[in-house]
Amino acid sequence: MISLRNILIALISIFSIVAHAQQKKARVLVLIHSDNGSTYELAKEFAKGLESSNQAEAIIKMVKKNEHAKLKEIPVATPNELSSYDGIAFGSPIYFGNMSTAMSEFLSKTVDLWTKHGLEGMPATVFMSAGSGAGKELAIQSIWNSLAVHGMVLVSNGIRGNEKIDVKIPQGNTVLGTTSLSSAKNVERPSESERYLIKLQGENFAKIALALKGTFFRSTVPLLENKTTVASTLKQKKITLPEVPQPAGNYKPYIRTGNLIFINQVALKDGKILNPGKLGKELNEQQVKEATRTTMLNVIAVLNEAVGGNLEQVKRCVQLTGIFNTPEGYTKHADLMNAASDLTVDVFGEKGKHARATFGASSIPVNSAVEIQAIFEID
Repeated sequence: MISLRNILIALISIFSIVAHAQQKKARVLVLIHSDNGSTYELAKEFAKGLESSNQAEAIIKMVKKNEHAKLKEIPVATPNELSSYDGIAFGSPIYFGNMSTAMSEFLSKTVDLWTKHGLEGMPATVFMSAGSGAGKELAIQSIWNSLAVHGMVLVSNGIRGNEKIDVKIPQGNTVLGTTSLSSAKNVERPSESERYLIKLQGENFAKIALALKGTFFRSTVPLLENKTTVASTLKQKKITLPEVPQPAGNYKPYIRTGNLIFINQVALKDGKILNPGKLGKELNEQQVKEATRTTMLNVIAVLNEAVGGNLEQVKRCVQLTGIFNTPEGYTKHADLMNAASDLTVDVFGEKGKHARATFGASSIPVNSAVEIQAIFEID
């Protein structure tokens, strides 16, 4: 008869084996910018190749939020988390023989990592989605230049897989890294040959990443996916950001100066003003509070656009000012404004706590019950 002690020993052994196997795996970030999904398709094939030998684990993230149906659920990376991986694969569209603007902007934010040698000795590889295919190797080298400055180990693709390449159609095959000719007509892209090549690139990179694992500086900071993020908070609390309201005149939804973002919004919802009118005349306090929450959702939606979909860049909410359409003698503006303040703290936590001002007005533009002015500081 099996004793409880033997069962416990067996379970501990199993857990130890699993933990040891996980520790031996290389954790590889597949960091991409994708406009319409072509680069993402390459990323998924790369991840399959990377994980095929059970030597590495792939984590796909974007450099910038994209609301495209294929891409909107992909998490956004932050520059400071890069040093917590065992290797990074960079994927980008080709813009005029160069990396994409979004990828370039993201890499420009890694100066702090460079000063701390945070990526030095870490393996890196590159794949790209091309249009015509012209300038593809030049574009890959544009990313390599930035990675070389960090002292990363650049892993090329080499000459591989030629026996399975369909030579009857153009293919994105380079020795520096796989590309896909995404604009080619009457051919599914990535093609079968390009999918085969990117899988080989993933398989090769898994070997390199595992071999170099533990030989270079690796951040001990917990990875982003293990922390509470603004995106996870929005999902957990079932808070949906609306479409960014378009300006009704000769102005912009937001202005950034230095590290400050300035935003003004009214209670627009689905193209119409929610609960229009004046408190005490057309509206009661509860209706004004509903309009105030809607207005603050608009503010956060504009802020989300201002930071490229990465609300982790928000350092703090500096100031909120609420202007309410109220009758003369009304004094409970602060109670109305709590709807906006509470939402801000719900979304951003301690970073959402702010200075505040509230006051009444005889009228508000477009007959909104409220207007909110907001100032945020970002990284």
